[in-house]
Amino acid sequence: MTSTSDAPLDDDDAPRTLFRMPMDLRWRDLDAFNHVNNANFMTFLEEARIRWFESTGREWITPVYIPLLAAVQMNYRLPIPYPSSVFIELFAERIGSTSLTLGHRIVDDADRVHADGHCVLVWIDRGSGRPVPLPDAIRAAAELS
Repeated sequence: MTSTSDAPLDDDDAPRTLFRMPMDLRWRDLDAFNHVNNANFMTFLEEARIRWFESTGREWITPVYIPLLAAVQMNYRLPIPYPSSVFIELFAERIGSTSLTLGHRIVDDADRVHADGHCVLVWIDRGSGRPVPLPDAIRAAAELS
């Protein structure tokens, strides 16, 4: 992990948060260096995405279509030591015709950024595997940010 800055974000630089979820670290999240293993950062993001989908109260998955993680990019900024709690934040970076790009950050109580980046989700037809239009419900929920 490389540290570019442990200073809190300036409010003007912070993206508008679509969803914010607290995450208490578990012992099993650690590696031999007593901080969160980098692979677990991705698991934290997955959990936040699913909880955001569910929190919208809207249809995001059906027998016809599902979201597929097409790409993910992660910048590791600071190790997350144990014990601690962090927050996973999501925000809409781009709303496309068949995809949604979600920005993500993992921050602590002092707003220090431990990781940031983005992921691209594409909605596909379950039968054909081909992209389908972004569900209106997800588009509407993402536009609220």
